[in-house]
Amino acid sequence: MFKKFLLTIVILAISLTTSLAEIVNKIEVNGNKRLTKEAIILFSKIQLNKDYDSATLNSNLKELYQTNFFKSVKLNLENNTLYIVVVENPIIENLRIEGIKNKKFTEKLYDFMVLKSRNSYQERLFQKDLNLIKNVIKRNGYYFSKIDTSLIPNVEQNSIQIIYNIDLGEKAKIRNISFVGDKKIKEKKLKNIIVSEESKFWKLLSNKKYLDESRINLDERLLLNYYKNEGYYLAKIENSFVESLEDSSFNLIFNINAGKKYIFNSLKLKLPIDFEEKHFTSINKVLSKQVGRLYSLEIIEKILDEIDKIALSKKYEFISASLTESINDEDKLDFIFTLDETEKFYVEKINISGNHITLEETIRHSFIVDEGDPYNELLFNKSINKIKSRNIFSKVEKEILSGSNESLKVININVEEKPTGEISLGAGLGTDGGSIGGGIKENNFLGKGISLDTSLSISEDTIKGKFSYMRPNFNNSDNDLITSFENTTTDRLIDNGYKTNNIGFSIGTNYEQYEDLFFSPLIKTNFESLETTSLASAAIKKQEGDYFDANFAYSLTYDDRDRAYQPREGHRISFYQDLPIISDNYEFINGFDVTKYTPLFDDMVGKLNFYGKAVNALSGDDTRLSKRLYASGSKLRGFEKGKIGPLDNGDYVGGNYVSGLNFSSTLPQILPSLEKIDFNLFFDAANVWGVDYSDAIDDSNKIRSSFGLAMDVLTPIGPMNFSLAQPVTKKSSDKTESFRFNIGTTF
Repeated sequence: MFKKFLLTIVILAISLTTSLAEIVNKIEVNGNKRLTKEAIILFSKIQLNKDYDSATLNSNLKELYQTNFFKSVKLNLENNTLYIVVVENPIIENLRIEGIKNKKFTEKLYDFMVLKSRNSYQERLFQKDLNLIKNVIKRNGYYFSKIDTSLIPNVEQNSIQIIYNIDLGEKAKIRNISFVGDKKIKEKKLKNIIVSEESKFWKLLSNKKYLDESRINLDERLLLNYYKNEGYYLAKIENSFVESLEDSSFNLIFNINAGKKYIFNSLKLKLPIDFEEKHFTSINKVLSKQVGRLYSLEIIEKILDEIDKIALSKKYEFISASLTESINDEDKLDFIFTLDETEKFYVEKINISGNHITLEETIRHSFIVDEGDPYNELLFNKSINKIKSRNIFSKVEKEILSGSNESLKVININVEEKPTGEISLGAGLGTDGGSIGGGIKENNFLGKGISLDTSLSISEDTIKGKFSYMRPNFNNSDNDLITSFENTTTDRLIDNGYKTNNIGFSIGTNYEQYEDLFFSPLIKTNFESLETTSLASAAIKKQEGDYFDANFAYSLTYDDRDRAYQPREGHRISFYQDLPIISDNYEFINGFDVTKYTPLFDDMVGKLNFYGKAVNALSGDDTRLSKRLYASGSKLRGFEKGKIGPLDNGDYVGGNYVSGLNFSSTLPQILPSLEKIDFNLFFDAANVWGVDYSDAIDDSNKIRSSFGLAMDVLTPIGPMNFSLAQPVTKKSSDKTESFRFNIGTTF
């Protein structure tokens, strides 16, 4: 009985399905004005003399809607005739953005929009574009903008005009930046880490004083990295938010939860069975060295980088590295670095997108892993980091896909370009006198990653202008080409009876010769003129005239600091030589500079610096006035800048030799209310001596020294620096200066 019932149901279903299916012998199209009947039938993918049921017709209906040509579509099959009734979307006759004077910004908005002229209009996409425009405008700092839209239909032509009338208004300025929560670190230091800046009257040309969502996101990442490099393993940037003020400006606030500092308890390396332990002996030494030190994200990254180098040098190409982290006790961390062998893959193709200005070859020059190479995860991540380090992209994203066969990989890289131009203005005022300066810099000229930098500075007796050009990966050599043009005029006619003018040109490069060892060769030429008056000494009058020099200079620098910005430990050792090729008196210069950083206590870092420099003429002639050496004002506090050393006719003429020793240490924060003030304790010692052009002049061979306290204060009008120094040893002819201050900034 049940079988008969089931069979009946099946037969009924088949007969019903059959009855719903119908052969289409004819197609009628109604409602079309712009599109032809043939085009609509083609879009529908419906064919004559074929059976169609409701499910199939529904699929064809979707095909028509997906063309975006139609506002509505109806299909009706009767008596073997298919009736297609459509209401067409109007065509966009014209789409305009009005009210914005900046053409580049307008073009940027056009690029982001989905709807274009001559496309079909859709209400859904119109609203999407409108929201997108609002977001882009807001991200660029225009929080008070107004957008009026006009939709002008042409019924006869079934077309429409779309007009966006945009009043950007004033950019939203950042009145104040503050940090709340368990921040642990001084506000002054945190402000130096982020990119966003407070709006001040002297920052007329700075774009960083305006609210920018992408910039704030970058600020959060910079803050988090800084905390993690300072030992705060569990640090979080809880959120960032803005607070609207009555004058249409905003307060920018970062909510930080630093937590407590952690130290490395144990660091171990876990290798595959077939890896030889002896190849990784140096890594194990590095790991054991970190035990007991403060946690630092940069240290972890350096260890991974070192593992990468050793693995590759030993031809372990197909590997991946993973990191296991755990908290041991309350403030101790255990790390296990695990190397795993991966399947052998090769790079079939690398696709690059998002680069509208930057040339593709500029990005490809950063690849360590290229098309056809074995795919190595560590090296590929290094390539991504190299691209990021160019500082011309706000975002670099990667995607790894399967290739044309199992052993191949396709890599997609998407970049988001950021503004690369910088305008800077600065001013300084101090006991030495005042100075002003400014410059323009472009970091991605012609989309080739070329850096152009111009600057001008003016002080009491000196005007200095400079233009420099840096071309990365010159001639596919992986080395940078650096050129510069410089003009310096020093006018001391009134006080000392002489004036010098120097015009110089240089060309050189720099590259990492070995790990942490950098070599920077340079060829430079210099044209100099010296004029004197009756006020000048006899020795200086003797040097009056014009000079031409061509020199080869180079420096070797060893740098193993834990980081370039505010390092806590490590060394930076430099040796410098300037050798004459063509010269009137063939002067050569030797110099060295050694700096060591050492953590003293929790928040204290000690810095020890020793330096020396010498200039002599190979021919035995007198060293020219412009080539003589002076003690740096920043390295010998307690004395007026340039006012120690040999004296000639009342003028401090510098010496053939200069050397110095500096020790400084940061001091811990005494009171929470003083978080905008940093204190440094210092001891300076230096000497300038040697007079090769006159035996009658005292060569001033005596060590000068001082100790004191320096204070950096972040004020509403800009950063201020004060130093109180007490000379310990000096010479009677020296001009001392116990108190020094500077006000000013560069932006």
